[in-house]
Amino acid sequence: MSGLMMRSLVLAAAMLANLGSGSAVLAQDMTAGSVTGLPIPRYVSLKSDRVNLREGPSKEHRTSWVFQRAGLPVEITAEFETWRRVRDADGSEGWVLHSLLSGRRTALVAPWSKVKDEVFTLHANADAGSAVTARLQPGVIVNVVNCANSWCRVGVAKMNGYIKQERLWGVYPNEKVD
Repeated sequence: MSGLMMRSLVLAAAMLANLGSGSAVLAQDMTAGSVTGLPIPRYVSLKSDRVNLREGPSKEHRTSWVFQRAGLPVEITAEFETWRRVRDADGSEGWVLHSLLSGRRTALVAPWSKVKDEVFTLHANADAGSAVTARLQPGVIVNVVNCANSWCRVGVAKMNGYIKQERLWGVYPNEKVD
């Protein structure tokens, strides 16, 4: 059996194993990755400004998209050798080399928002009544410092503060991040 055919069979098996996995993942839905032993699914970020998203787990597979935004959060949904199947906030999926991914946690502010001029507040404390430190537009990438009790401490540029966890794509509901 050729290497490409074997990879295709493994890819098909991985896809069947992960059918229907959405971003709202509960702890019992997580499994250990077959290569790393780390939880699947999990969020990571892109290391580089240029990352090829491939149709399958090899360089022989066609590039279906090129990410051009270092720090962009993606969700790992499967592992195969040195390849990781990822999904972005728009739901696009494909395979990338593991060396182009970082464990650094980032998130997108409300990428689903379609309301013109909508902004999301960053607070001084994990309390909606605390002082507003910044107003963030949908799609802004933030660095996730930690999350607990439905709030995440994040940083962007030289600002930092707290935002409701539900307003971020890149952390799971009620996920604790240290």
